[in-house]
Amino acid sequence: MIRFGPAGIPLSCKGRTLKDGIEDVHNLGLNAMEVQMVRVNVVERVPDEEEVGLTPMDVESDLIIEMLRQVKKKNTIITNVNDKIKADDTLITLASGLVQNFKELKGLGTMGKELDVELTMHTPYYMDLTSGNELTKKSIDSIRWAGLLTNHMEGSMVVSHIGLYGDPQKMSKKQAYKVIKENIEGVMAFWSKNKIKAKLGFETSGRQEVFGSLEELIQLSDEIDGIVPVLNFAHLHARQNGTLREPQDFGELFDRLKTYVGGHYYTHFAGVEHEGGNEKRVTPIKKGDLRFEPLAEYLADENPECTIISSSPLLEHDAMYMKVIYERVMTKKVCKDTKAGKKDKSKSRDDDDDYYDDDKDVD
Repeated sequence: MIRFGPAGIPLSCKGRTLKDGIEDVHNLGLNAMEVQMVRVNVVERVPDEEEVGLTPMDVESDLIIEMLRQVKKKNTIITNVNDKIKADDTLITLASGLVQNFKELKGLGTMGKELDVELTMHTPYYMDLTSGNELTKKSIDSIRWAGLLTNHMEGSMVVSHIGLYGDPQKMSKKQAYKVIKENIEGVMAFWSKNKIKAKLGFETSGRQEVFGSLEELIQLSDEIDGIVPVLNFAHLHARQNGTLREPQDFGELFDRLKTYVGGHYYTHFAGVEHEGGNEKRVTPIKKGDLRFEPLAEYLADENPECTIISSSPLLEHDAMYMKVIYERVMTKKVCKDTKAGKKDKSKSRDDDDDYYDDDKDVD
């Protein structure tokens, strides 16, 4: 099955809540939506008196993502939302504009399943898993929290960037890779401890100074269990100087990732302007030199399990545009196959007639 959807709440959606967005995606005839975790404010606070004894799942006023607690004189992070809040805990709450509480999050997951809208989540776009500074800590926290949120939403994927290689005067690419690998291994240990079912995907990047060539993501996936490469076709097209032109160009990418994705490819598509192996800007599909038709032809021929998220500035418009193109290509293919089938049947009948005519001659 091929799924199409926008990277975020549709621009045309009258409401701006995730509930509105899921309903709107369904009404537009789309069946995927990538939740954008782009503006996350973290607030640390002490529990209110009435919250003590409740669990984070019970608290409706806030989304309590973690609790800091002294256990045997050591600071311990509690991520179990069914653990009861204690008076001396420090509550870590997320004010993201996504949801108010965990009950709402679970309700969104139920709605997505009922409307057949696949839900996934994207971490903030500016990430840094290399530097070891405060931004790196925030980036790792964002991935961990996105995993917890997606798990409670019963989403299928968390998508993240990795970030810059870092200052080449201070760190080589080889050293940067080692740091990135160690940080992701730490995230995956958290994934395992908290039994997060959603996959963690890292997206190909569109600039040479940003970690995320296809080869780098494949190497990470070889060395770290549980992560998958996410194909951002616009980024790859730019980074590789505009190489995605024909159906076979896309086919080669799918073939390379076949053993890594667990039977389901997760991808992004948009138009792109690029120069010298670097992305200049993402554009609507019709304005870039990356065409969707060759990919549609490959999908129609091979029919892989695939989700295609529109990261175009036109979001749902280009998601629907891709769906229409794919359906047109499929219709042409079916008509062509049907005609070919009729010709084969007609030829078979003629051959049968020739056989029986020959048989009469023998008699």
